[in-house]
This record gives sequence, C-alpha cells and structure tokens, in this order.
Amino acid sequence: MVNMDLSTAVKSYQFGERAKSELIIASQLAQALSGFPEQERAGGRRMLLLLMESVRSEIQFAYNSTNQQDFVRAINALNVAISLVESNQPEQASERIAAAISASTTPAQQAWQVLTEHGLL
Repeated sequence: MVNMDLSTAVKSYQFGERAKSELIIASQLAQALSGFPEQERAGGRRMLLLLMESVRSEIQFAYNSTNQQDFVRAINALNVAISLVESNQPEQASERIAAAISASTTPAQQAWQVLTEHGLL
C-alpha cells in the first residue's frame, strides 16, 4: 500500500496526468523540430523552449503542492532536455522528455492505487 493521504492523492493524480500529457506534446514537437527547414528551425526552437519552460513551471508547482520527489526527477530530466534543445539536439531531448514522462507518471499511478483503495475511482 502506498502511504499517501487522499488530498495528496487527488493532487498527485491530476498533476501527474497533466504533466504526462504536456510532456508528450513537448516530445512530439521536439521530434518534429528536426524535420523543420533550416530557416524555420530557430523560431521553432524558441517556441518549443517556451513550451518546455511552461511545463517545467507546472511540474514545479506539482512538486510544491504534493512534495512528491518523482516530480523533482521529472524537472531534472526536463532541464536536461531544455539544454539539449538549446544546443540544437531536439532528437536527444525527446529521450530526456521520455524520462520526465516516466517520472511524472509514477505519482499518478501511486495516487490511482490510493484512490481506488478508497473507492474513489
């Protein structure tokens, strides 16, 4: 049994699922960026970085609200991905975003278990 109160479980589930969805979009955009024509790549990179930084802020809020350490792992992986995009390596960034997705999914899975045990799902 996971040791998590119901309030934290609800927040962890919501934040984890939202982060996962946003990170999947970021990963898809990072993969698409490598196929952009050279003259469009700089603008695409700037937009992707803005999105990734917004997602990072939301994951930081998730951590601050739940104190779930897996959100810190997600932030750390996303920080590396952001650096890779800044270095014009969007394909490698997708791999780090995948690690952030995995880390964000863990609190949601644990919360699902707690909520199910309490008959809420």
